[in-house]
Parts: sequence; C-alpha cells; structure tokens
Amino acid sequence: MNNKNQRDYRPNDIPPRREHRGHSSQHVLISPHRKRKRLFTVLLVLALVIFYGGGAYLYHMLANAKSAVNETYTATNIKKSRNVSKVLKAKKPISILLLGTDTGDLGRTDKGRTDTLIVATINPSTKRVTLTSIPRDLQVKVPGSIDSYDKINAAYTIGGVSTAIKTVQNTFHIPIDFYVLVNMGGLTKIVDAIDGVTVTPPLTFSYEDAHVTKGKKVTLNGKEALSYSRMRYDDPLGDYGRQKRQRQIITAIIKKSLSVSTLSSYKELLNTLEENMKTDLTYDDIMTIISEYKAAGQSIKSYAVQGEEAMIDGASYQIASAAVKQKNSDRIRNELGLEPSDAEFTGRVDYDDSYDSTSTTTSTYDNTYSDSYGDSYGTSTYDY
Repeated sequence: MNNKNQRDYRPNDIPPRREHRGHSSQHVLISPHRKRKRLFTVLLVLALVIFYGGGAYLYHMLANAKSAVNETYTATNIKKSRNVSKVLKAKKPISILLLGTDTGDLGRTDKGRTDTLIVATINPSTKRVTLTSIPRDLQVKVPGSIDSYDKINAAYTIGGVSTAIKTVQNTFHIPIDFYVLVNMGGLTKIVDAIDGVTVTPPLTFSYEDAHVTKGKKVTLNGKEALSYSRMRYDDPLGDYGRQKRQRQIITAIIKKSLSVSTLSSYKELLNTLEENMKTDLTYDDIMTIISEYKAAGQSIKSYAVQGEEAMIDGASYQIASAAVKQKNSDRIRNELGLEPSDAEFTGRVDYDDSYDSTSTTTSTYDNTYSDSYGDSYGTSTYDY
C-alpha cells in the first residue's frame, strides 16, 4: 500500500475551534473496522513492551497482526529528519512524539487541538525512557500558519500531525522519529475497560467527577480519571501539575493493562480504542523495538518545558526562554546520542529574544519536583 500522498489522519474528524485561512481541513479515514482493531492490538502491546517488557504471549499477539499493520500504516507527508530504519537497525535511541487531542473531553464542542504533547526518548543502552512534556499554550511559530505566532497546540489544528511534528522539531531542534496520536476523549472508555486505575494524588482537590486527597491512593473510574487529568486551575503548578497527573494516568493504564486478567480479555479493551489512536510505526519497527529496546523501560524520567505566563493580544501564552528551549533540546539530544544543536534558539516569538547555542549562557530557572514509584515496574521520576 502506497501512503506517500496520504493526508494526516485525525480521530473523529470534526472542524477545529478556529479557522485558519489557506489550510485544508480534509482528512481521510483509511482503516476498515476489523483492521483497526488489529492495529490497536499492536499499539497497546507496543506500549506495554516499551515500558515493562513482554513475553511469548505478547509476541504471538503481534505476529498475528502483521498483515493488518502493513495495510493500515499511515505516514505523515513530511520527510523524516533522519534515516529511522538505520537508527533502529543500529539499536540507537529513538524519539516518539505523543499527541493527545482534546476531542470530546468533558463534553467539549470545540475540537481538534493537542492538549497533550510529550516527546519520548527510548534508549536501550542506558536502559532509560524519558518523557518531556510541552505546555499546550507555548508560544511558537507554526509552519504554514498565516499568523506570525500561535500556541503550539494549534499546530495540529492548522496542518495535522505533520505540522505538529514540524513545529516541535523547529522549536527544539530535535529529530522526531515516530508519532502516536491518541484521542483523549476516549480515555473514559479505556479506563473503564480495565476496571479503573489506581494513583496517588500529589494534592487534594475536587473537580468535576474527581475528589481526591493528597497522598491517599485512590482507584478512579473513567470519568474520574479524565477529570483528574484535566484539572489545572486549583493546582499550584498550573498546567505543569496537570501534565504530571496526565502522565500518572498513562502510567497507571499501562500497569493495569499488564495484569493477566486484562491481557486475557484484551479484545474487550480494543473495542474502546477504535478510532482513538494512530501511529506511523510499522510492523517491522514494532518488532525491532520489542526485541532490542524493551530494557529501556527499567527507568522512566519525566521532565517539563518550563515557561512563564504572558498575555498577548488578550490571549494567555506560556513563554519559554531561548535558554530553556536550549536546555531541553540538549537533554533530549543527549538521550538520543546526539551532539547539542548549533542552531539559534528563539524565546518570545513576537519580539527578538534569540539565543546563540554556542554561547555559555544558561537558564537561571531551577524548580525541581520529583516523584518516584518504588515497585516492580521500575522507577519514574518527575523533574520540573
């Protein structure tokens, strides 16, 4: 199947909240009902293997899905910034952009932005996974936009997955090897399909369906989990606190999905994932990751790009300085085994705040928050 000219896919494609002139909003659904189920089998198992390893049963599940994966694979319309086949063959670190769309969240009627953006790196040599969250309101230049700047979560609205990838790559001067797109509106069904998830809240709050106490473990159903992952105004860390709780939910879903009872009834879970996920990982890519990269899940470190709030033309933005972007770029590139970029980084986009990466200037921001899971699933550390 030739996907060269295929447009980006958006789950539950509905007109975005803001029209951008000169950009096509047409998107094509290519996967038949039955083949989508098989593809999502692969995606679910991939997540399990990357973070916690897998056995013969998981491998067998993937082997049975080969033909469906090959037929439903959808590429973006941009050229990869590096030869990912050679990278995988050489067992070198890889990067994956995780995108969570806001379609259907909490009864929303406006659609089509990526409220969750996470750059994941998987390093088999250091046996480490890193997750770097990008604030959704980060002010950036979006390729192809008629505006001089926008929020980074608008990149997907403007041009789909391809534009979102370009924006992240251009902002941080890093290569994005693959992407995984998830419709966060389907989170409630996913959590309910595995009979809830257990988390330890970092603060006490009540929001919509979520009523939690700091430090007290709680099992959340689908609606509660979605509310838990969405609240930000009562969190001292604001959107950064919300990002942490989103990663808590994702980690909890993966852990719960590993249980024998869940795996034995995975077909029921797959029914909730239809039309909610998409990726450009091929069958061969996935099999290579299973066999060569699973050790990376022994340690998970989590970071967040830290910005400062600014009101511009009546809208709230997060402004990350050029030095902060440089710092995050250096860390991600280091995890990928790459030298620091010699490109010039830009802070606030609507006026000159450039940062020469060859200088010795560093960010003065230092606000670290850590949270570790001391269990058989490895260690997760959150660094802000």
